[in-house]
Amino acid sequence: MVSTTAHITGFGSALPECVGQDVLWEGFFARHFAGAEAAGRVFRSARVRRRHTAVNPLVEDVSTWSTGARMRRYAQEAPPLGVGAVAAALADSGLAAEDVGLLAVASCTGYTTPGLDIRVTAELGMTPDVQRLLIGHMGCYAALPGLGAVADFVSSRDKAAVLLCLELTSLHLQPATESLDQAVAHSLFSDAAAAVVVQPGRGNGGLAVVDIAALTDPAGAEHMTWNVTDLGFRMGLSPRVPDVLSRHVAPMITGLLARHGLTTADVDAWAVHPGGPRILEAVGGGLTLPDAALAESRHVLAEHGNCSSATVLLVLSALRAACRPRAGRYGVAMAFGPGLTLYAALVHAT
Repeated sequence: MVSTTAHITGFGSALPECVGQDVLWEGFFARHFAGAEAAGRVFRSARVRRRHTAVNPLVEDVSTWSTGARMRRYAQEAPPLGVGAVAAALADSGLAAEDVGLLAVASCTGYTTPGLDIRVTAELGMTPDVQRLLIGHMGCYAALPGLGAVADFVSSRDKAAVLLCLELTSLHLQPATESLDQAVAHSLFSDAAAAVVVQPGRGNGGLAVVDIAALTDPAGAEHMTWNVTDLGFRMGLSPRVPDVLSRHVAPMITGLLARHGLTTADVDAWAVHPGGPRILEAVGGGLTLPDAALAESRHVLAEHGNCSSATVLLVLSALRAACRPRAGRYGVAMAFGPGLTLYAALVHAT
């Protein structure tokens, strides 16, 4: 059996229309939430400047659409974005589509069969025997177990693979309500497709995937939910989520690092999923990180919002663009979601 190190060698993304946060509030959500002062405060405190939306509520109010209608729209909007993100990642890595051995797709915002995985492989000209894996309904942390599965394939099969994370949260606009958790969700979530190419280690270059860690706290299972309803998928968010994360993040990350003889002082880059401002505060405080450590996470939140599973890949790409981590140094990617679940990946710049 072949065993080699898996390296992230290419990043790509595709983003739908960009809309300003203030424009969304004033043009739609102020009316949607009946001008509720609390909802307005939530939008203003989200630290989001602009978001991307495949279905713009200023043009189309989908809040009363059936789940079936939303899935049909997903089947229309998702493939071009997926193809664009994967094509960009392949170009960034210098890999040809026919050399991909596995395409893994993570999405919790839409389902259709034949699925996005088949549409993307066919459109890009991947070979008929390319393997496919669909990761559904894991939520914001899905990129990291997806990365783990892709890296395991690369290491054991000595073949390249691609991970695509694609979320169209705009399809799941919920009917008008006084529930504050819906105001929180609608103030943060955004659409994006992000992809990474992972290849067998061949000398230097890229980010070696060293290890993956997970922790689920069943006691917090109801703090974050993503329920299928007749009117799309409904997010449930408890204000207690940051408190739960702050309890678990330090022991989990120190344990991951200790397995490799490392401490937080050895980590040069932190790609933390920006689930919201309080999430970043909880992680920074739990790990006693300097403010600068989460600069790219805050930037992605401001410029893209929370794009569910795609977000942590956008942060990791931003870190690479900023030349961190440096060759020979380590980085940690983290994401959080239903369960309540924490996932982390340790990477090494080569």
